[in-house]
Amino acid sequence: MDNSSGVGVLDKAALVLSALESGPATLASLVGATGLARPTAHRLAVALEHHRMVARDMQGRFILGPRLSELAAAAGEDRLLATAGPVLTHLRDVTGESAQLYRRQGDTRICVAAAERLSGLRDTVPVGSTLTMKAGSSAQILLAWEEPERLHRGLQGARFTATALSGVRRRGWAQSIGEREPGVASVSAPVRGPSNRVVAAVSVSGPIERLTRHPGRMHAQAIIDAAARLSEALRRNGG
Repeated sequence: MDNSSGVGVLDKAALVLSALESGPATLASLVGATGLARPTAHRLAVALEHHRMVARDMQGRFILGPRLSELAAAAGEDRLLATAGPVLTHLRDVTGESAQLYRRQGDTRICVAAAERLSGLRDTVPVGSTLTMKAGSSAQILLAWEEPERLHRGLQGARFTATALSGVRRRGWAQSIGEREPGVASVSAPVRGPSNRVVAAVSVSGPIERLTRHPGRMHAQAIIDAAARLSEALRRNGG
């Protein structure tokens, strides 16, 4: 099969990136893997490094750069949002409560999609809202599967404990009762990308009077099902 696009420099850059997909490479191994002339391979790798699509490891070998992760995350978010609408609407209809989708951004979480209750008291979290990572069931979800160092840092000043997050990992869902806001309860479950990494939290929230002090008993299964549908959509679309 001819992989030429007719734009030679792009084709060669794509060869370099494809070669790095299998791991770190010295210039010599890059030349061997791509068939490019040594000066060409070097020039392209350095140019890609300038654009952060290629980086160097501690030994000076070429590796895939951070810009690729950023672009992949943006592509994943687009796919996630395209699927989120109908899934959240169904979750709202099944539970009778407002449904939200959160993504982590640094030390905060952002509501990237929502389906509000159609009548009665609205426990609104508008799309675009920035909330704390220190309280709430979706914050627990977005932190529970983090690397140990980041998890430890995230627990500092949090309204939940390491023991609570251990329970979240075991159950596969989280609940909070008046943790972020007095009188409000919520239940959340993780949405996972193709690498099985947690990329978002799907959640329902409402007043404790309706959700009770054991909201997970009422709604955990519906939320787990919604999270599974979103995770499946990301896997189907290649993450």
